[in-house]
Amino acid sequence: MYEQRKREKQLKSKSTKVIVKEIRFGPQTDEHDYEFKKKHAEKFLKDGAKLKAFVFFKGRSIIYKDQGEILLLKLAQDLESLGKVEQLPKLESKKMIMIMSPKKIK
Repeated sequence: MYEQRKREKQLKSKSTKVIVKEIRFGPQTDEHDYEFKKKHAEKFLKDGAKLKAFVFFKGRSIIYKDQGEILLLKLAQDLESLGKVEQLPKLESKKMIMIMSPKKIK
């Protein structure tokens, strides 16, 4: 029993936990705010965390779905060198979500 617990503890210590960081945009996010949040997204990907970027639609702003998708695709294109898109922008109720994972550093 002791040896088994010791092996389990050793395996558990070697496993890595996946950290997911989130960045929230509005459908009409300004250029300066976009750049500021993009800088944070770059830092998250460099640190090895997954990035969950989403556009939150409040009230009647849901009519700007296309602007939200364009914003997320622009973010994916800007961060192409640091990470790859795991899930393309998809609308889930009042959020449009996109998930990126960091690229492996060789």
